[in-house]
Amino acid sequence: MKMSFRWFGTSDPVSLEYIRQIPGMTHIVSAIYDEPVGEVWPMEKILALKATIEAAGLQFTLVESVPVHEDIKLGKPTRDRLIANYQQNIRNLAAAGIEVICYNFMPVFDWTRTTLSKKLEDGSTCLAFSTKEVEEIDISKGISLPGWDSSYRPEELQALLTEYREIDEEKLWAHLAYFLRAIIPVAEECGVRMAIHPDDPPRPIFGLPRIVKNRDDLARILKIADTPANGLTLCSGSLGAGPQNNVEALVREFGGMGRIHFAHLRNIKVTPEGDFEETAHLSSCGSLDIAAIVKAYHDVGFDGYFRPDHGRMIWGETGKPGYGLYDRALGAVYINGMWEALDKAS
Repeated sequence: MKMSFRWFGTSDPVSLEYIRQIPGMTHIVSAIYDEPVGEVWPMEKILALKATIEAAGLQFTLVESVPVHEDIKLGKPTRDRLIANYQQNIRNLAAAGIEVICYNFMPVFDWTRTTLSKKLEDGSTCLAFSTKEVEEIDISKGISLPGWDSSYRPEELQALLTEYREIDEEKLWAHLAYFLRAIIPVAEECGVRMAIHPDDPPRPIFGLPRIVKNRDDLARILKIADTPANGLTLCSGSLGAGPQNNVEALVREFGGMGRIHFAHLRNIKVTPEGDFEETAHLSSCGSLDIAAIVKAYHDVGFDGYFRPDHGRMIWGETGKPGYGLYDRALGAVYINGMWEALDKAS
C-alpha cells in the first residue's frame, strides 16, 4: 500500500516539508482549488502543482477531488458541456501522471458537521455531528453551520434546495449513471481509476437524496460500469457513521474485487441517536475496529492508496479543523505500524 496525506496547496498551514518527515509518507493528495467548479483545469496549473510536490521529495499521483457540478447531479440541459469539461480534466490529469481521481456525488453539501471544535476529555478538539441540531434547523430560514456559509449566498442556497425538491433518489441514480457512462470510458482510455467517495453522513439530510450510503449502494454503483476504472474511495469514518455498515466486511467484499482504489481511514464514536464525533485513529478510541479494518485490507492484498483522514487538533495546533499535522501524522504512523506487523506475521 502507498501512504498519502492531503495537502491544500501553498495556503495550507501544514507544509510539504513537515509532511515529508512523517515515517512512511510517500504521496500527496491535492487538487486545483482556484478554478470554478465545472471548468477545465489548465494544464499549466496541474504541472505546477506536481512540480511543487515533487520538489519536496513527494509524489503526486492521486487527486482529491474533481468536484461534480450541481447541474450534472440535477440532470439539467447544461450537463453535457460540464461532463465534457470533466472528461477533459481526466485527460489532463492522466497526462500529468495522475492514477486515481476521488470525487463525490453528494447534493449541495460535501461532508456535514455541526461543530468543528468539540472539546474532548483529553483537551483536544474534533469535528462532530449532532442529529438533533440538524433536525431543528428550519431550512426556510436559512442554514448556518460550519463551513457552509461561504459556499453559497442564502438566496443561491434556497434556489438550489428548491430545485432538488424535484429530485428523488431514483432520479439522482439516473443522473449518476448518465455521468458514469460518459466519464468511465474516458478514464479507461487514459488509465485512470475513478473512486467515488461515500456520503458523509450516510443518510438523507434536509430532504436531499443520498445514494452512496451503504453496501447495496456501493454495489449498484460498480454495476453501472463494471470495470476497474469505476471504483471506490472507501471512507471508514463516513460509512462508519451509519450503524448498518460493517466497514471491515465492505473492505473484504469490494477490496477482494479490486474495486477500492483509495482508502480513507479514521475512527469515530457513534451514539444510538446517530450523533458522532471524530476520535484518534486507535481502535480503542472509537466505535470502529481500525485494526480489523487494516487487517482486512492486508488480507485482500490491497496495494492502493491509504490516507489518514480527518484528525483531532492536538498539542495546541491551530489551522484548518480536521486537517492539522500532528494527529494525522500519528494516524499514518499507527496504520504503517499495523501494516508492518501484518507483513512480518504473514
